[in-house]
Amino acid sequence: MPMIRRAPSRPRSLAGQLFAMQVVIVAVVVAGCAVLAYVQAHSRAEDGADGRVRAAAASIADSPTVRQAALAAPGTDPSTVLQPYAQRVVADAGVDFVTIMAPDGIRWTHPDPQRIGEPFLGHTARALRGETFTETYTGTLGPSVRVVAPVRDGPGGRVIALVSVGIKVDAISHEVRGQLTVLIAVAAAALAIGGLGTYLANARLRRHTHGMAATELSRMYDYHQATLHAVREGLILLGADRRVLLCNDAARELLGLTGEVVGGYVDGLGLPASLTGALLAAEPRVDEVHLTAERVVVVNTSPVLGGERRGTVVTLRDHTDLQVLTGELDSVRGFAEALRSQAHEASNRLHTVVSLIELGRADEAVDFATAELELAQDLHLPDGHGLQVVQAMRAAGHTADVIAVTSARDLGVVRQAVSAGVVQYLLKPFTFPTLRDRLDRWARFRRELAGGEASGQDEVDRALASLRSPESPVLPKGLSAPTLEAVTAALREAVSGISANAAAAAVGVSRITARRYLEHLVDTGRAVRSPQYGQVGRPELSYRWSAWPGRDGRTGG
Repeated sequence: MPMIRRAPSRPRSLAGQLFAMQVVIVAVVVAGCAVLAYVQAHSRAEDGADGRVRAAAASIADSPTVRQAALAAPGTDPSTVLQPYAQRVVADAGVDFVTIMAPDGIRWTHPDPQRIGEPFLGHTARALRGETFTETYTGTLGPSVRVVAPVRDGPGGRVIALVSVGIKVDAISHEVRGQLTVLIAVAAAALAIGGLGTYLANARLRRHTHGMAATELSRMYDYHQATLHAVREGLILLGADRRVLLCNDAARELLGLTGEVVGGYVDGLGLPASLTGALLAAEPRVDEVHLTAERVVVVNTSPVLGGERRGTVVTLRDHTDLQVLTGELDSVRGFAEALRSQAHEASNRLHTVVSLIELGRADEAVDFATAELELAQDLHLPDGHGLQVVQAMRAAGHTADVIAVTSARDLGVVRQAVSAGVVQYLLKPFTFPTLRDRLDRWARFRRELAGGEASGQDEVDRALASLRSPESPVLPKGLSAPTLEAVTAALREAVSGISANAAAAAVGVSRITARRYLEHLVDTGRAVRSPQYGQVGRPELSYRWSAWPGRDGRTGG
């Protein structure tokens, strides 16, 4: 039976995680506050009960009625006077019982008349010593908070009776339970309000994060940073308030910006008025060409909309680079046309050679086929050396011009090639403009020597100069010879290789600029690049002078 694989569940969004965490925090805080409020309410209830019973006991102990009844003649029952008095105090003071007793603990009053004359249940020793104290004790009415106070026959006199006033614990608990109901209602309301506020805040966060999880946001940020450093086009992000939110290295270089740019206003960057207007325009701009102090840039803008205008995304390209690409494309097209013309001419010559052979004129066919032959020769061949082939041609009487296309950089080999009649020496790898330049010079050289006699030394010098004194190599647009020499010098001094950052620091240019010059050296075969691993993040590219391992330059055929 095939095993069914379930698709991995999508992780909970960041807003959902924060909502759950905040709800738990609000619930814990509200519960803690409720418990604390309950404890405080219970403590206040006990303190209030203690205050009532203590005040009632002090008032009864100082009552002349109680004192007179306690000092009555022997044989007189104090209960007849004190029992009605105690019941009135219970009703007026809001206490549960008032017990007045003789010093030996025999009750004179009690809520239950049947209990009068029985011993008091509780402690009286401290009261007999003249102290008023509070205790929680279980008596005939159950657990109660009571105060026991002495009754004296006068200020500072002897103790003639004792009075105990109390409130049952159940009454105190009932009072607290009444407050607890209100407390629970308030706590539930606070929890509901807190949960609603948390939900609304996280709903707003969910809209702004598009429901993405924390890992997805982190991964997006990493890709965002990598993309900014990888693209060679300029990228600027503008906020709705016309402040710069982001500007990558390529944009800084294209616009010639220095210092801190992020956070500043666009109109404070010192850009031309037309370019500033394009960046701040509300409508999109497509492939607009603008001039800066040093460059011609192509500007594209796109507003960021999300119910309201939130900002603008600006991309910049160097128009000079586009012109270079266009020129190279035109050159390739022209070269293709030339190849088609040459193919047609070669086909006609081939038909001529075949016709001569069919007529039995083989010698004339050979002479005709080799009269205009020009040879582009490599030097490192599988079964010999190219110079040996050239020397064999010369020995056989062939005078065809030879262009050496090779990676051999040994100057001794160059001298031998010139001696053998090599008219151009082209090092691999090379760019198409370089090859075209060499072929154009050779063609010019052939045209200069097409006449009968030279008019003078100047004409001879001009013909040789077109072949032997090439102009400085044409650099791609945006590259300068002094900077290329400085980067080349820094590269050759770094035996173990150099990074774009190190080259930029050594030459005094930006990392993007240094990397463009290093890549040019790689494209022209003067440098090689390789990734360096072992560091956190993406591997860093290291550049090394290609001729360093072997100064003879023999890196291949």
